[in-house]
Amino acid sequence: MKRLNLPQYTFRYKEERGKKFIFDEVRAKFVALTPEEWVRQNFLRFMAVQLNYPKVLTGVEKMLKVNGLSQRCDILLYNRRGEPVLIVECKAPTVPVDSKTLSQAARYNTTLKVPFLVLTNGLTHYCIKTDVETGSFEALSGFPSFQEL
Repeated sequence: MKRLNLPQYTFRYKEERGKKFIFDEVRAKFVALTPEEWVRQNFLRFMAVQLNYPKVLTGVEKMLKVNGLSQRCDILLYNRRGEPVLIVECKAPTVPVDSKTLSQAARYNTTLKVPFLVLTNGLTHYCIKTDVETGSFEALSGFPSFQEL
């Protein structure tokens, strides 16, 4: 898989019938190793190791309803009170992080109403602080640690 703009981590892999799988520590199971999954697993590890996000307060591919339609949020972080506080939208490294990516995360946020959105393709990362009440947002230069939520 492509080298990402994140620290390097060690993962567990397996291969079955010619398909590669990576172990997802949050979901506690092997999942198909796609370029987007590679980004998701690396970003999950980054959040756990560098930002101290507990795995037990992390959701992966969480189902939610947006305008009556079922959607899946790549990563959803919760605070100690169990409230959602951060959405991460992951893309494959070849997919640009652009206004479409932001629109997708913002669409999820119409339901979740979190204060932070993160957009990443493993090479480019953005963190956006949102104000659901006013609809305003600002780009941050880094990511909030779990203690800052």
